[in-house]
Amino acid sequence: MDNIVLINCYVYLMYYHLVFVVKYRRKVIDNTISDRLKEIFEYISPNYNIALQEWNHDIDHIHILFKGQPNSELSKFINSYKSASSRLIKKEYPQIKQKLWKEAFWSKSFCLLTTGGAPIEIIKKYIEKQGEKL
Repeated sequence: MDNIVLINCYVYLMYYHLVFVVKYRRKVIDNTISDRLKEIFEYISPNYNIALQEWNHDIDHIHILFKGQPNSELSKFINSYKSASSRLIKKEYPQIKQKLWKEAFWSKSFCLLTTGGAPIEIIKKYIEKQGEKL
């Protein structure tokens, strides 16, 4: 019998657009807070095979474009990120607590969209323009 070589080949391209909103749309995200939230995202995301592609914010929400893999556990990642970022932001920037109601930083809800329908450059441009005045 001839030697048969089997090669497993996996092809995937999984981009997601994620939006987190501050609880009750409190206006607490400035450039400094956004930068810190981004650092936390970049610290946690490799543990879930997630790679940041684009990041931007407005005063009450953030937009994130990231690439995942089939083994990325998105719900676990989202819960981990929201919990860690909320805890750290309130600890490092105690003035934010005064603007929050019952100290909750993030809304319980979030928006997670696959980006298969639109070219990735269009989505990047959309996220880049968030927070800009028209």
